[in-house]
Amino acid sequence: MNQPSLVIDNLELVTAGRIFRTASLRNEWYDFVPEPDAFVGKLRQAGCGADVFTFLQRVPQREPKFPYARDVESVSVLPITTYDEWWKKQIPDKTRNMIRKAGKKGLEIRVTEFDDKFLAGLKEIYDESPIRQGMRFWHYQKDLEELRRIHETFLERSQFIAAYLKDELVGFIKLTYNEGSASFMQIISKMSHRDKAPNNAMIAKAVEICVEKQVPYILYGIWSRRGLGEFKINHGFERFDMPRYFVPLTARGDLMIKLKLYRKATDYLPEPWVNTLATWRGRYLAYRYKSA
Repeated sequence: MNQPSLVIDNLELVTAGRIFRTASLRNEWYDFVPEPDAFVGKLRQAGCGADVFTFLQRVPQREPKFPYARDVESVSVLPITTYDEWWKKQIPDKTRNMIRKAGKKGLEIRVTEFDDKFLAGLKEIYDESPIRQGMRFWHYQKDLEELRRIHETFLERSQFIAAYLKDELVGFIKLTYNEGSASFMQIISKMSHRDKAPNNAMIAKAVEICVEKQVPYILYGIWSRRGLGEFKINHGFERFDMPRYFVPLTARGDLMIKLKLYRKATDYLPEPWVNTLATWRGRYLAYRYKSA
């Protein structure tokens, strides 16, 4: 259960949990805490109602920098030097062929404006299916104004890379820049045009842009061999084990950290079990939303 958010130093926080409550940056993949000690002091003064504050260390600094309790967050990261290096050495022949295929199928990949026309195309993509990657898709059939509000975050430091088939928006990436890195805030395309490899071609464009801007790393969510894992590996993404810190704000928070109660139940399950549960969840959702 999420509680109302709080803003400190222009960073928005959200508190989740019922018995043990944890505060974190709402956009922790795109915002980072510059000086944790000072930030935690302000957080305690503000009385956010949380027992623990958790935050990630900024990529690529994998060695722990702060003296707090910590765990590991495995992140998908693409190190970039030059486009030629990525094209020839970091991706396999299959991926190169998929990128070439997009051009042969008539896709045009370009940076586009976040305007009404783009938003209408975005909604078409989102309304294609209520299920994505074996999970309920939370943007399915949302109205245009809600989608505008969701996607206009970080506009001052974001670009939209789009795949077009003539005038039809087939897919897009929202690429958001951080200090020393960029992140995929969204990457999605129409399932009906999957044969044209739009995601492969858009990632290639993102690499090209980051090389031009001298951005050395692209982040693409958490690391997992399941689901999108192989897709990420085939595009040069690597596993970066980043420190995730946990700072107690209350006595209950001290207990929470000692017993590692911040972990999810699935963290204690063997990976094959998690994969099996994910497979059955996907089958159930496919059956439930069969008509859609």
